[in-house]
Amino acid sequence: MRAKRRARVPRSLRGVEEQLNRQVYLDHAASTPARSEVVEAMLPWLGEHPGNPSGSHRMARDARRAIDDARDAVAALVGMDPGGVVFTSGGTEADNLAVDGVLGDGSGVAVCCAAEHAAVLEPVRESGGVVLPADAGGRIDLGALAETLESVADIRLVSVMAANNETGVVNPVAEVVSLVSERAPDALVHCDAVQATAWLDLADACRGARLVSITGHKFGGPKGAGALVVDGDVPLSPMLRGGGQERERRSGTQNVPAIVGLGRAAELVVVDRGETAVRVAAMRDRLETGLLAAVPGASRTVPDGVGRTPAVAHLCFEGIESEALLFLLEQEGICASAASSCSSGAQDPSHVLAAMGIERSVAAGSLRLSLARATTDADVDRALSVIPGIVERLSAYA
Repeated sequence: MRAKRRARVPRSLRGVEEQLNRQVYLDHAASTPARSEVVEAMLPWLGEHPGNPSGSHRMARDARRAIDDARDAVAALVGMDPGGVVFTSGGTEADNLAVDGVLGDGSGVAVCCAAEHAAVLEPVRESGGVVLPADAGGRIDLGALAETLESVADIRLVSVMAANNETGVVNPVAEVVSLVSERAPDALVHCDAVQATAWLDLADACRGARLVSITGHKFGGPKGAGALVVDGDVPLSPMLRGGGQERERRSGTQNVPAIVGLGRAAELVVVDRGETAVRVAAMRDRLETGLLAAVPGASRTVPDGVGRTPAVAHLCFEGIESEALLFLLEQEGICASAASSCSSGAQDPSHVLAAMGIERSVAAGSLRLSLARATTDADVDRALSVIPGIVERLSAYA
């Protein structure tokens, strides 16, 4: 029996069909695609160059040279010395290493804000450190920081993220550095720049920080490659010991392909970051404005006047549950999230929104739509056409 021929779609409807079948990815804050140039740079190191960079023969030296080139690129991206670059498996390890490495002998106090990423927040809490409140915008409370610097003895580290991973809110890093310098001059400032790298000039945004964390898969690099960049004379106790790699600050055979990819992404992001930020900010604003107009009761999480990166549209829809919203969005081909990728799937609302003072009933209906270089106007159009109807359906059953 002859197979049935697939029905032809009328030419007038083909664009509609393509749009309906198209996956719309709006979760770039969790992970954004690796750029083609990054993949191209990595490929030879996955197959053609097997050398272990700790060896002494030619292939080992080639691998070591490739790592050094990537080290130079990452250092230039952050505005620090190449000798301070410690390659890690990503942002979480870099943040952990910053806190645990500075508190390596088990003494001293670490300080951070309640809206920090869990990779900073948990090590600070576990060390018996101080967790400061956030203001209504989710930024570190500078008044509370000043009081803590005056009243708590032996503060060794103050950690502040350049940009929040859930809301995109930019922290006043310069003011934090100034306060620490004035009131606890022996303390170090660590800046988690994981979410800022794609959007901000890190040399400026993290100026004065002695330790800076980044990870590749937030700005066009590969997953599994990050770095903690350390000011040269900062003592850092290693979490991983053994082979003495990374100047004995992070032992283990280096992941050459991933490090090469991280270095290439670091070179590329600075070339078009400004132009990309302007384009993405316009799409983000159009997305937010459209949803606020189309969905009764929708609210923007971040107050007016609070600085943000261009990447994140963060909204709350009172009376609905994020889990149900995300499920229905996925059925329509839209990938989004409610909180950070590290807490997705959790039943409790985000600790970031709680730190901002947002009521639990409102925070339960949060939605993070995060954009990037790869986002198109068609993606925004699709989200604007789908989300209001889904929220209306869920509201009817609330």
